[in-house]
Amino acid sequence: MKRVMLTVAYDGTDYCGWQVQPNGDTIEGQLNKHLSELLGEPITVIGASRTDSGVHALCNLAVFDTQARMPAEKISYALNQRLPEDIKIQKSEEVASDFHPRKVATRKTYEYKIYNAQFPNPTMRLYSHFTYVPMDAEKMQEAAKQFVGEHDFAAVSTFKPEVESTVRTIYDLSVTRESDLITIRVTGNGFLYNMVRIIAGTLMEVGRGRMEPSFIPEMLASGDREKAGPTAPAQGLTLVSYTFEK
Repeated sequence: MKRVMLTVAYDGTDYCGWQVQPNGDTIEGQLNKHLSELLGEPITVIGASRTDSGVHALCNLAVFDTQARMPAEKISYALNQRLPEDIKIQKSEEVASDFHPRKVATRKTYEYKIYNAQFPNPTMRLYSHFTYVPMDAEKMQEAAKQFVGEHDFAAVSTFKPEVESTVRTIYDLSVTRESDLITIRVTGNGFLYNMVRIIAGTLMEVGRGRMEPSFIPEMLASGDREKAGPTAPAQGLTLVSYTFEK
């Protein structure tokens, strides 16, 4: 028996998120199905980040145990022949038998893309959120700085009763603009349910002039979801980096 870790890239447009759902196609479901067929045994993967419906990833991680004799590094090649075009393995490797991707210290980086122009761009529609309302990226960056550090992020998350603590650490949060494309890039030690999308929605409220950057500390201190901005649409969000702390 060996434990194998996969680095998985996917376009989440046509999937009901990562986690297996009873009435919808998911990334996890596709991996379980095709790994089981490939290796000739029931396989259930354990994912590192349970991305929502419509969210994309360049480097999500998944581990599974197998008795197959196929070398771990070869599984990626064989599995990619079976997977649909919008899910592809970037790497497969053997890891320690007790390794669990959600029980180790990590840094995750997400990017949220906003296409801010007079009219939509059809080539951007699956990977960015479009808005014609003018956005002040400099004000958004000023607000972004207020999120950096260790905070209780309950105000920018969707309540989940099983979550023991809503305290997380954001190491970096930046807002940059190149022509019509605004990119929100956030790195942290972990994220609550919908946290990145609510931060993005809150920063967009600042960019539109509906919220002042100076309000962010008060909003976080309140722990009140109603004081934050809306949850930004899923298609603008991509998991771009996943690293382990040394």
